[in-house]
Amino acid sequence: MSGRVVDARGLEPPEPFERAMEGLMALAKDEEMLLILDRMPHPLLRILDRDGYGHTEAFRDDGAVEIRIRQR
Repeated sequence: MSGRVVDARGLEPPEPFERAMEGLMALAKDEEMLLILDRMPHPLLRILDRDGYGHTEAFRDDGAVEIRIRQR
């Protein structure tokens, strides 16, 4: 599975959300997107669930959040 990385750390809202949505729009069916953020994006997670994306979340040692997103 190929993938893309969207690193949205250090950005002010709503830019992290906008970058995540742009990444999702460009995501092919066989791709996975790694989204790296400063905090857990609860509104985005609800949208992913609503729109049928699979996702897993993990906290990195540096405190950042990694979210792996894929189409179901």
